[in-house]
Amino acid sequence: MPIPEGQRGWSPDLFDAACPSRAVLDLIADKWSILVLSAVHHGVHRNGELLRRIGGISQKALTRTLRDLEHNGLVRRTDHFEVPPRVDYALTETGESLFPLIESLCRWALDHADVVHTADPVGSG
Repeated sequence: MPIPEGQRGWSPDLFDAACPSRAVLDLIADKWSILVLSAVHHGVHRNGELLRRIGGISQKALTRTLRDLEHNGLVRRTDHFEVPPRVDYALTETGESLFPLIESLCRWALDHADVVHTADPVGSG
C-alpha cells in the first residue's frame, strides 16, 4: 500500500494514482498540448497564428489547451489591452525546461511515423 503524500517515507511514484506527477503527465499527454507547446516555442504566439499553424485544432480546443497550460505554469498569456484585442503566448521558464523533451519526442514521431503507423494492430492477423 503506498504511503500517502506528505507523510514520512512518501516518495514520488508514477504508478501511484495519487502521485502529483500523474496530473503533470495527463496535462502534457493531452491530444493538443505537445503541439501547442511546440508552436508557442517556435515563435507562433498569437491565437490566430496558433490556430492556423496547428492543423485540425478547433478554436475551442486551442482555447482550452492554452488555458490549461497557462493555469499549470507552462505558458504565459500577455494581454496588451489594445483594440482590436491583442494577446500573446510564450513559454514560461518551466515550459522552456520541458521543450528539449518535447522536441526529442516530436523528432522521434517524425522519424518513426511510417513504422508505427503501418504496424499491424494487435489481433489483426
